[in-house]
Amino acid sequence: MLTVAYDGTRYHGWQRQPDKNSIEDVLDQCLSDLTREPVRVIGASRTDAGVHALGNVAVFDTQARMGADKFSYALNQRLPEDIRIRASREVPADFHPRKTESIKTYEYHILNEEFANPVERLYSYFCYVPLDEGLMQRAADFLVGEHDFQSFCSAGAQVESTVRTLYSCTVRREETKLTIRIQGNGFLYNMVRIIAGTLMEAGKGKYPPEHVRDILLAADRRAAGPTAPARGLVLVSYRFPELERAFMSKDGCEAAESAGINGPENLKF
Repeated sequence: MLTVAYDGTRYHGWQRQPDKNSIEDVLDQCLSDLTREPVRVIGASRTDAGVHALGNVAVFDTQARMGADKFSYALNQRLPEDIRIRASREVPADFHPRKTESIKTYEYHILNEEFANPVERLYSYFCYVPLDEGLMQRAADFLVGEHDFQSFCSAGAQVESTVRTLYSCTVRREETKLTIRIQGNGFLYNMVRIIAGTLMEAGKGKYPPEHVRDILLAADRRAAGPTAPARGLVLVSYRFPELERAFMSKDGCEAAESAGINGPENLKF
């Protein structure tokens, strides 16, 4: 299992696509060159073009005899500088990151100034209209818990259920930078970006925070706000409680942390 960080600016997302550069393609090529066998990774999250990550997760099978913890060092010598392996660890052969209970954390970054800052252009959404973070937080509070998030899912998404659980949704301001941080058990297609666009509408005063409750009940994508641009979105971390418990019982808490099981914010460097 690899914990993967990347700047998504010059990639057409995570997933393999014909004649387009993707994170999966680069990982597959580097791993195949390293192991001298065909390798195809399975990613936990198929992030869109322009979306960044600090802690996406990928798994792969190999016959290579290299120690699992050494893959991060070997791959980082081969990968382009906008992709890095933050940790590598052996996991059970039947572990699948998209079919295992997980806790995912995303952040959406907004630059709320009168004029755009070119240094921030690739990693935040610029909004010159003043945003009231207090109104945004009150609106965000209505999203916490288990709900049908159909209104926050792009039309045409193929899913069995649009019910998801958000454990937290916070809005924090540091001077002119706002960060929306969302943690949940799963996210629908473009869900975080639609939440960000909707909260910004509340922050502009276009509707009261309580209107978010009506948006949820509508179960209609047209009821929610716009989809915020990809460049402001960062996949911060994945946690797999079942895997954590297995590692902690086998190796102790320190081993789980060093493997990146708890996400990059808990890694020690």
